[in-house]
Amino acid sequence: MIEKERIKHLNHIKESEGDYVLYWMQASQRLHYNHAFQYALLESERLSLPLVVYFGLMDHFPDAALRHYQFMVEGLLEVKSALSKKGIRFVVVHNSPEIGARKLSENAAVLVTDRGYLRIERDFRNRIKEKVSCPFIQVETNVVVPVDTVSQKEEYAAATIRRKIERLLPEFTHPMELGPYEVPMYSDALPVEEMLFENLAEILHDLDLDRGVLPVSHYFRGGYSEAKKHLKKFLEEKYSNFASLRNDPAVDVASNLSPYLHFGQISPLEIYLSLPLDLSENRASMVDELIVRRELAMNFVEHNPQYDTFGSISSFARDTLLIHKNDPRSYLYTKKELEESKTHDPYWNAAQSELVLKGKMHGYMRMYWGKKVIEWTASPEEAYDILVYLNNRYSLDGRDPNGYAGIAWCFGKHDRAWKEREIFGKVRYMNDKGLERKFSIGTYVKNVDALKQGEDSNG
Repeated sequence: MIEKERIKHLNHIKESEGDYVLYWMQASQRLHYNHAFQYALLESERLSLPLVVYFGLMDHFPDAALRHYQFMVEGLLEVKSALSKKGIRFVVVHNSPEIGARKLSENAAVLVTDRGYLRIERDFRNRIKEKVSCPFIQVETNVVVPVDTVSQKEEYAAATIRRKIERLLPEFTHPMELGPYEVPMYSDALPVEEMLFENLAEILHDLDLDRGVLPVSHYFRGGYSEAKKHLKKFLEEKYSNFASLRNDPAVDVASNLSPYLHFGQISPLEIYLSLPLDLSENRASMVDELIVRRELAMNFVEHNPQYDTFGSISSFARDTLLIHKNDPRSYLYTKKELEESKTHDPYWNAAQSELVLKGKMHGYMRMYWGKKVIEWTASPEEAYDILVYLNNRYSLDGRDPNGYAGIAWCFGKHDRAWKEREIFGKVRYMNDKGLERKFSIGTYVKNVDALKQGEDSNG
């Protein structure tokens, strides 16, 4: 079932003749629980036309490095293999995604795409929506409840959006079946230069990209099947302690699904429907992270055009930080010193090192990590820019609504006012004593040190 609220016509062109139905896969890099792919399949069956699945692979995607490209291509190679088994053609073009989509749409009866929320993803679609010569339909599938259905404005906090989402959940949590279906194979020539998309090393070699951040496939390998392994391990080994231990950086109960959600390699709906049907705190905590806070982040980037800058901060938080902008700082670090984990704080250094080594940081430590950069840089604007840079460059789930919302939260976004203090004003403060009081934080540092030693021994 594909709810009508997920479907949006991006132009007003009536149905036209064509050689195939085109699915422009971009934000949702999977087949399972992909409403956009399912919609394209149904259109192919309805029109008795082949389905062609297209992906545009561009050089120098903003802030992406070799680490991100390898994770993504690992997943796309799995997509290609799965489509091949189903007799569906997968076409990868080495160019900006909208260019290939427009060219391929010239011979298409219908162009279907998924929905992305970042500025660049919206720009891709907006550049061609009035230029394609066939119906152009966007199907939203990377959230459980469609963003525009939840709210038409920027929400103030998780509490305000939670009520809206909880009310709508029953309407948008229907299981999906991928088949059976009858779609003919399209084997004719296409009006694009197809990329030879077979070998991971050769694909990456042919791309012009930042190779300064190395892949982390020994920790996280891309693809739907890998996401399912992490989900299985989470449900079998971690879920029973998730609510009580999820904030403890010394204990690993994280699902580790955020990189896969970022690249659309697994659906949040599939994860939700995999959770035990209990009334436990574990389920409530997981639903809050997976749906409420994640979709609050989607709402943030959709309605706040300055989501990646300090300009996104409003209300009391912006005012109080600027009032205290010139407060004296006990420590000041450069971006390079922070990037290289060269501060006086072993807990912060461990968090930054974990990010660099694994491409992922424990969620609670990410909050501490962000708060300290505000304290150790000359202005909140500089702190914001540095945090966006570090998160985008090293995190597999960087360049993501969740990442931008998480950084904004460190500056008081989606939070309430607290007792006033230097530098932070009324924005929530965190310190090392809190880590020591709540957790065995030394164990976390030792765990990260073991990661470093493992990296050193592997060369």
